[in-house]
Amino acid sequence: MSRTIAILTGGGDCPGLNAVIRGVVRSAVLQRGWRVIGIEDGFDGLLGEPRWRELTLDAVRGILPRGGTILGTSNRGNPLAYPVETNNGIELVDVSDQVVANVRELGVDALIAVGGDGTLKIARALQEKGLPMVGVPKTIDNDLRGTDVTFGYNTAVGIVTEALDRLHSTAESHHRVMVVEVMGRDAGWIALESGIAGSADIILVPEIPFKFDAVCEAIRQRRARGSRFSIVVAAEGAFPFDGQKSVKVASDKNLGVERLGGIGAFVANEISQHMGIETRVVVLGHVQRGGTPSPFDRILGSRFGVRAVELIEEGNYGRMVSLRGRSVCDVDIVDAVDSLNRVDPDGNLIKAAEALGIMVGR
Repeated sequence: MSRTIAILTGGGDCPGLNAVIRGVVRSAVLQRGWRVIGIEDGFDGLLGEPRWRELTLDAVRGILPRGGTILGTSNRGNPLAYPVETNNGIELVDVSDQVVANVRELGVDALIAVGGDGTLKIARALQEKGLPMVGVPKTIDNDLRGTDVTFGYNTAVGIVTEALDRLHSTAESHHRVMVVEVMGRDAGWIALESGIAGSADIILVPEIPFKFDAVCEAIRQRRARGSRFSIVVAAEGAFPFDGQKSVKVASDKNLGVERLGGIGAFVANEISQHMGIETRVVVLGHVQRGGTPSPFDRILGSRFGVRAVELIEEGNYGRMVSLRGRSVCDVDIVDAVDSLNRVDPDGNLIKAAEALGIMVGR
């Protein structure tokens, strides 16, 4: 049976998004003869006059190695809490009924939403309103519980690891402490795995509030052993045992979304003041999101796209594709976004880091 399906990419951009789009289009068109349209700029493209484009085989040719998303995205386009100008100023209003109406007007049989926690919560709400939805997990933070790993994460870890390799030489040459701030929000996966791979000396993650005395002592012990430099990796959501997260923009000033940032500078300043050691901070920021996806993320994104189309063919809506072990399967979207996938403070990965002599803040 001929169908028209739509796909959108929401939230922050991420290496591997184009692999998913290509996987959906090639699977739907070549195997099933379906029509695929792409919604531009996430859920924003379904508000007001819909913004969309036809996704043919020609449209997705050559996009597999490209970073970002050819459809554009938005991490502010939340139809459940959309900013609307009123007499009382800007208010957040639920305009999701408009999204449902626009999807139906476009003649779309099912919508694939590719995104992280926020995007998939919107997908769950639209599914509850009767819109056939399939979710695809995407985030460099790797913080979605419904899947072992998200695409984009592998590339981000590789980018951070390369940066740490490069920083080692300059840190050692100048006998400095280098503090590297990485993304991850409330999950420490990027900091932990890249820190292990990049031979960091100290790794600070949100799941383990760190003690400055312990951080300074770890640096002193390294210097006593003849290592006059240290590499500290700090996840943006990390915070001291007796303190709070470093917030760059509060949620009430950013449409309900808190923007983290500044922990690297905070840690560097504290180390410099308490130890009198020349300390520098490097904030990798959006470099972690950009560039060519790794082979792993290209393959995983492609497999996720194929499985999303299969779920539509099966009539299995309200599901999110997932990687469990080496197999791509699916889970209920409700279960996928019920809680975050965070680092276990007593888990194997943390224990391995500590066995390697890496200080983790405690």
